[in-house]
Amino acid sequence: MTYTVPPERTVPRLLPESAEFAALPDVLATGYLVGIVEWACMRALAGQLEDAERTLGVHVDLSHEAPTPPGEDLTVTVELVSVEGRRLTFSVQASDDAGVICRGTHKRAVIDVARFTDRLAARTGGRSDGQVETAGH
Repeated sequence: MTYTVPPERTVPRLLPESAEFAALPDVLATGYLVGIVEWACMRALAGQLEDAERTLGVHVDLSHEAPTPPGEDLTVTVELVSVEGRRLTFSVQASDDAGVICRGTHKRAVIDVARFTDRLAARTGGRSDGQVETAGH
C-alpha cells in the first residue's frame, strides 16, 4: 500500500490537547503509523473474509526508525505469516524514499460483527456509545 503523509498526520496533531506533542517536529506520528500499518493489513485481507466478518488489531510490535515529513510517500508491505484459529499474524515493513522507517509484526483477530457487538453491549451495560456505566457515577 502507498500512503502520502498529510500534515494532519504529524506529531503536533496527534493529540491537539497535548502541549507536549504540539512542541514536537512536523513528522509522521508513530500513533498514525500504527493506524496505517493496520489499514494495510486490512486491505491485504480484502475478499478473504465472510460478509459478517471483520478483523480488529490485537497486538502491535513495531519499530519507528526514521522520521517522515509531510508530503512523502510511504510504501507499506505486509505478509500474512501465521494463522492460528482466528488470530492472524502479519510481518510488516514501511519505507519512504530515504529507506526503511518501520518493521515488525501486527496481530489481528477475525471477529463476527454481530457477536462482537453483543459482547460490547454486555460490557457497556447496553450503551451504544461504548461508554461503561459505573455504580455511583
